[in-house]
Amino acid sequence: MKPRSIGLIGLGLVGSALAARLQQAGFCVVGFDVAPARQRAHKRLGGQTVGSAAEVFAHCQRVLLSLPNSAVVEAVLRESAPQLRGGLRIIDTTTGEPDATARLGARLARRGVRYLDATIVGSSAQVCAGDVLVLAGGKKADFDAARDVFATFAKQSFHTGPCGSGARMKLVVNLVLGLNRAVLAEGLTFARHLGVSQKEALKVLKAGVAYSRIMDAKGDKMISGDFTPVARLSQHLKDVRLMLAAAARAGQRLPLSETHRELLELAEQLGLGALDNSAILRAIEAATPTRKKPRTNPRRRSSKTVPSSHT
Repeated sequence: MKPRSIGLIGLGLVGSALAARLQQAGFCVVGFDVAPARQRAHKRLGGQTVGSAAEVFAHCQRVLLSLPNSAVVEAVLRESAPQLRGGLRIIDTTTGEPDATARLGARLARRGVRYLDATIVGSSAQVCAGDVLVLAGGKKADFDAARDVFATFAKQSFHTGPCGSGARMKLVVNLVLGLNRAVLAEGLTFARHLGVSQKEALKVLKAGVAYSRIMDAKGDKMISGDFTPVARLSQHLKDVRLMLAAAARAGQRLPLSETHRELLELAEQLGLGALDNSAILRAIEAATPTRKKPRTNPRRRSSKTVPSSHT
């Protein structure tokens, strides 16, 4: 393998975007995904592929993970256990369960494996543009050693503390981000019901104090109904469930996030889970059907007798 080779397990939306950025920066990306089509796409774009996750670990001293959840991370590492040697560096970009991530880091450390939970704030499109943040939990020395990797796709990286802290910070960020997105969807739906142009409403929102960057990323998608995924709705539902579970353990309620979860669950029931997370607009529309005006019959008169004012 080339001196600048790096492994990547998980070639989905974010993983494939990471691969593209790493290759542009001169890395040879040795990739694996359980979906053969993703493997073929990676190879077409100049990457190398192998037949299993274990082979990635065998070939590379540094390996990124871009997987759906903590359970999948655990399964991949369990299957690759013979290759998890001392000195191996794992950079896990998965948005996982914080306590599980911390336990995993401690377990790997006992084997001499250097592990960072390095969650990414941003969509696959933003990864492609190099416009994301990295929130990394783990040893500071390991964070510093990964800076050259982060610099290929992130505009800024933060060392958040020990293992698990990156995952915790990501949940905080995703809570605010997800509610911003849901509020935008509700606002645009509200505008339509009031007879206000959604395009004009978006323009005004962007110009004033209500502005957030989510309007740039998702506003036009919501208005046009183009829900081609850059970040899947089902993945954000997973994140919201992690938030609520973490809050419950901390003795806190998240009332807005509880409502958000209900909307995302409705969206999944409507078959929108694989679409972009901006498709929450459709769930809000489904939850607020247009009310029909009551029919009136001018010929119908009341049968009630009007009481006399005399005694």
